[in-house]
Amino acid sequence: MDHRPQAWGRPRDDVYGPYDASYLQTSGPKTATQSPVVTGTSVIAIKFKDGVVMAADNLASYGSLARFTDVKRLRPFLSTSVVGFGGDVSDMQYLDRHLTELAIDEAYEHESSAAGTSGGAPGGQLNAANLHKYLSKLMYRRRNDFDPLWNQVLVAGFDGAGKPFLGSVDLRGTAFAAPSLASGFGAMLAQPIMRRHAATDADAAALSREQAVQIVRDCMKVLFYRDARSLDRYSLAVVTRDGVEISEDERLEQQSWAFAERVRGYGTQVV
Repeated sequence: MDHRPQAWGRPRDDVYGPYDASYLQTSGPKTATQSPVVTGTSVIAIKFKDGVVMAADNLASYGSLARFTDVKRLRPFLSTSVVGFGGDVSDMQYLDRHLTELAIDEAYEHESSAAGTSGGAPGGQLNAANLHKYLSKLMYRRRNDFDPLWNQVLVAGFDGAGKPFLGSVDLRGTAFAAPSLASGFGAMLAQPIMRRHAATDADAAALSREQAVQIVRDCMKVLFYRDARSLDRYSLAVVTRDGVEISEDERLEQQSWAFAERVRGYGTQVV
């Protein structure tokens, strides 16, 4: 028997022959993000008369394991928009760095424009509709390179006319806008709830900020109880013309699954 530590767990070369590692060498396409491992679940958002409310829980699951419980998946952009990420966390981090660089470039151009060096208007910054179109082109190009960013992204803010805007982009570059949007299981569990209140832009325009926030909180509660990859701690963002407000430590009611103790057959109780 070979007692050397580097040989532990390997078949003996003198019995089975040397280990053949040639199968590990490949000239095929890059497949690093073709099978996402650490992922985030639903992102939900709804428009109201003065802006948009968006929420996403703080969990990043390692397969089916609730591994990372403090991963923030809502990111502000230029203090005028919010981007919510669902899907692969490593691709989310890449996009976050990319958007940070874009925001820095836009901030410099905006300052020079405001100073009159380029003759542009001070309001020439990227708005949410512009950012949504930019991300759709980026995701579509990566898809055409057969190296997609494995995310579905929601963008909330305002369009060029100053109206509330909410759009979605997926890993194929498919882009659209709607009064309410949800990714992941939220598309099945939360979207019907939001559509009862905001089926059209006119319905969304009738909602107050407080009503929109309460609708989103109710949806997060449903997702926590129905989606096995969700968490009771989440981030909540509200985008208005005054800027972006993000609370990253929201929590559902403290009881959580305490009601299960009253269910017959649960745990070690005697039936």
